[in-house]
Amino acid sequence: MRAIQITEFGGPEVLTEVELPDPVAGPGELLVDVSRAGLNYADTHQAENSYLARMELPLVPGGEVVGRTPDGRRVVALTNFGGYAEKAAVPEATAFDVPDAVDDVTALSMVVQGATAWLLLRKSVHLEPGESVVVHAAAGGVGSIAVQLAKKWGAGRVIATASSEDKRKLALDLGADVAVDSTAEDMTAALREANGGRRVDVVLDMTGGAVTDQSVAALAPFGRLAFYGMASRERPSPVDLGKLLVHSTAIAGMWLPHAFKLPGRVVHRAMSELFALVEAGELRAVAGGEYGLSEVRRAHEDLRSRRTTGKLVLDPSR
Repeated sequence: MRAIQITEFGGPEVLTEVELPDPVAGPGELLVDVSRAGLNYADTHQAENSYLARMELPLVPGGEVVGRTPDGRRVVALTNFGGYAEKAAVPEATAFDVPDAVDDVTALSMVVQGATAWLLLRKSVHLEPGESVVVHAAAGGVGSIAVQLAKKWGAGRVIATASSEDKRKLALDLGADVAVDSTAEDMTAALREANGGRRVDVVLDMTGGAVTDQSVAALAPFGRLAFYGMASRERPSPVDLGKLLVHSTAIAGMWLPHAFKLPGRVVHRAMSELFALVEAGELRAVAGGEYGLSEVRRAHEDLRSRRTTGKLVLDPSR
C-alpha cells in the first residue's frame, strides 16, 4: 500500500511517500480501507517528536481516518499513528459508526476537533448559560466548532480571535458576536473591550506564549481558561497560584486521549450528540482543503504557517 513514512524526526521534509505491506488488524482492532485521513496541527509535533506522546521510528504519522471495514461498516476512528496510508489498523474502542448523512470531512472534523470542543466546553470549563466565551484560533478546526457549540449552549457573548479579516468574517458567520485580531499587542485589553469593558468568563486557548498569559489576565472572578495546545510553540509563563486567587480564576489542561479513560463512555456520548447536531443541520464542519498523499509536505507547511482554516484532509488515493 502507499503510505507516508518518517525515518527521522524533523519538519515537513521528513515526510516521505513509500510502499509498505498492508497492516494486519490484531485483537481489538479493525482494518480500515482509508477514504480520507485527517490532518491536524498536532501531526506537525508528531513529525518532529515534540508531541505529548513520544513517537518511535520508523513511523507512519496520522491519528484519524475514515473509511470502510472489510465487512462494509463505515467508521471514523482515532489511532495513535498509521493514518497517512491507504489502509490502517485502528483500535475498535476508538472507532465510531458514521451516519449516512455525514460526509468524510465532517466525520473527521467531529472525531478530533468536534470531540475536543465538546469536552472543553462541557468538562473543562463547564460552560453556563449567559457566560462570555473567548475562542482563540476561531477559524481553525476546534475553534470553528467551539464557536457554534458555545452559541448553541447559551453563551452570552462569543468572542472569536483570528489573524486575518477573512478568518474573522468566518467566525462571525459561524455565530461569534465579535471578532478580535489575534495579533493585538495587548490581548487583555482587546478581550475586555470586546466584552463591553468587562472581564471574560471563559477562554479556550491553543496558542500559548503571551496570548495565554494575557488571556489569563482578562479572566473575571471564577473565570476559567482551558489550554489544549501550543500552536505558537511558545510556553506560557509559569502559573502563579497567588495570582489565581486575586480573581478566583482557574486554568485547566485538556488532551483528548485522556477522555477515553473517563467512565460512562464520554467520548461516545460526545460523538452521538455531535453527529445528531450535524444531521439536524445545527452544526457544520468547515472544510479547509484536501491534499493528495503526494502533497503531504505542503499540507504540513500550510499547517505550520497557520495559513489554513477549518478541517484539512488527506486523500490516500492520489
